[in-house]
Amino acid sequence: MLDFREVTFGYPEDEFLMFDHLSFHVDKGEFTAMIGASGVGKSTIFRLINRFLTAETGHILVDGKDIGVTEDTDRKKKKKLLSGDDVYCGYMPQRDLLFPWRTVEENVMLPMQIRREKKAVCREKAGELLARVGLRGYERKYPSELSGGMRQRASFARTLAVGAKLLLLDEPFSALDAITRASMQEWLREQWNEMDKTVFFITHDVDEAIFLSQRILVLTGRPGCEMKEFRVPLPANRTRDMMEAVEVRELKEQISELLRKEALQWQES
Repeated sequence: MLDFREVTFGYPEDEFLMFDHLSFHVDKGEFTAMIGASGVGKSTIFRLINRFLTAETGHILVDGKDIGVTEDTDRKKKKKLLSGDDVYCGYMPQRDLLFPWRTVEENVMLPMQIRREKKAVCREKAGELLARVGLRGYERKYPSELSGGMRQRASFARTLAVGAKLLLLDEPFSALDAITRASMQEWLREQWNEMDKTVFFITHDVDEAIFLSQRILVLTGRPGCEMKEFRVPLPANRTRDMMEAVEVRELKEQISELLRKEALQWQES
């Protein structure tokens, strides 16, 4: 579903590259977590996928199609990309970013309205999505009337409304308290088990990465040049008590040690 091929990128104001010929992939239908030291470039990868940034070299493919936009891209293609006619991913940032002046229903309808779908169709689809995320009956509420977990579920429904098969979730539970966060993790696992979606999930939390994903990618090096891959030894229908298994604890320690070493290298560079 997602394929980075020899991608090189650096911010103009930085002395060093952020990525140097970075390659990795995310399989179709997979829940993949990406973890790395703070500042290593995890969110930058999402910005490259979203075309907020453009790679200097290399290719980024989504479902086999190169989504790179360069200066010599023809005007018709650029117009199509910017209009939303070529939607290939849905993006959920760390904050829910719900518009406070729009109701929950209106927030979820927004991606469909941008596509100029009929109002009745938008409302019907929004109702179905809100029912899926457990917010039926909250259609007329405003974001300020919702709890943190409910706001994140509404934001997730809006991300689903984009209609893409690839979902990019950038630390969506980082601002929640521990109890709500654990509940939302279990909820997201249930949602993914029921959907035909590919999820690429950024987190700083090793436990969260292990509980949620099938495969964990750890970005290493400065500049980033390799994704170290770890398979999670848990079934699709997992429970919290499975996190105490010996092989899971060993995986946690292995990833944590790698992250400690990477963080030290970043501090020294």
